[in-house]
Amino acid sequence: MDSNTTFAFDLPPLPSYELRPVPPLLPWISDQNLALALPIMAYWLVSGIFHIIDELDLFPQYRLHTPAEILKRNHATRWEVFRDVIIQQIIQTLVGLALGFVEGPAMYGKEEYDIAVWAQRIRLAQRAIPTLLSLVGVDASLLSKRVASSNPSLASALAGGRYPSLERLVSVNGHAVAAPAFARWELLCANAIYHFLIPALQFLIGVLVVDTWQYFWHRGMHLNKYLYTAFHSRHHRLYVPYAYGALYNHPVEGFLLDTLGTGVAYLVSGMTTRQSMWFFTLSTIKTVDDHCGYSLPWDPLQHITSNNAGYHDIHHQSWGIKTNFSQPFFTFWDRLMGTMWGGDDVSGRYERSKKAAEAWVGKEKSALEDEGAAIEEVEASGDGRPAKGLEEVRARPPAGEARAQAVSSGKQTLRDASPGAGSQRVFREEKDKENIPPRRRSPRKKPAETGFNSHVGMQRVDNR
Repeated sequence: MDSNTTFAFDLPPLPSYELRPVPPLLPWISDQNLALALPIMAYWLVSGIFHIIDELDLFPQYRLHTPAEILKRNHATRWEVFRDVIIQQIIQTLVGLALGFVEGPAMYGKEEYDIAVWAQRIRLAQRAIPTLLSLVGVDASLLSKRVASSNPSLASALAGGRYPSLERLVSVNGHAVAAPAFARWELLCANAIYHFLIPALQFLIGVLVVDTWQYFWHRGMHLNKYLYTAFHSRHHRLYVPYAYGALYNHPVEGFLLDTLGTGVAYLVSGMTTRQSMWFFTLSTIKTVDDHCGYSLPWDPLQHITSNNAGYHDIHHQSWGIKTNFSQPFFTFWDRLMGTMWGGDDVSGRYERSKKAAEAWVGKEKSALEDEGAAIEEVEASGDGRPAKGLEEVRARPPAGEARAQAVSSGKQTLRDASPGAGSQRVFREEKDKENIPPRRRSPRKKPAETGFNSHVGMQRVDNR
């Protein structure tokens, strides 16, 4: 075989490939539909676990708010929250189906080709090594000869990616010819880039896009009065968030912030359908966890980043509503834009809220007990009191029952007499609470230490 044929290739050639449709992970559902179903399943599974914890009161020591606060302060019933979440998930599914229809089926068969492309890039990058070494006074050729016997691969890399001993036969126009081959380490690095580094970068890009999208839309909906009263105020009817209320919001806001935001992240990052399954599902679980209402020490999602349930809960309070906009992963935008909560220690505020709610529930309970006593008195006296009045008293639920809580919660629900009226009332309530002048502190009292209290899962943040 002559030299012209042997060195016809400057780089190891790329393999041919044939694209074929990717078989579904589960035979009874396409990957596109599975990618849409998994986040919904994860939402109700994780929020269901937290709901059971709520109902059984399993970890009261880690609650951010007491059941009394949920009953007193929230302005939406459980049914309203459930209904709006279902509406958003329907919209999310329809948008996902449309996106899948436009994209077409996923294909495979090009993996070896793409890995070889990265191996070629690694080979080309080695050509710069002699030049770079010469800049620091090192003779790459001499160094290559010194290590040739002990490490041939290193010697070839130092020589500018020249591997004269690595060849393989390839078919060109029906004839077998010798062509350069990749070193084993080049293929290992190319595989690592293709299978690990690129997916990790795609996931990171997706996270950055979602966080950026969410922060600026979320903050904009607080700065613009129309956007707040028309859309975002619905989410803030939950002053005390709980897990399955994570996606409780206006359908327009749900589409803009959540559905469109994750869709843009998916497209910009270039994820595959199967990568999107992980990304969409993890984003959903993180959002639920941020609204769970618990600071659980064993919950990894609350410790990987500082954006956790305690951090976001501050944003749901009237005194913290203009801070902590970041969602759902990291807090870097709050830090960069100066919107991170930097006020006093929040533990005192939380404690006052708990006591006020307990006092309110105590009064309600006392009133219900008085009504129960009135029922007994009416039934025992037989004084001819009108039956209608008796039935009204009987209809009032006894203290401690779930029905009593539901009725009390229903009384607090905002009723929109006209479009936007209820949301405007919430806006005014929050503004009124924010404008309450701070209480004067006695000069003898030591000021509270700045930072977040550990019981709400927050780390200390100094005033800046």
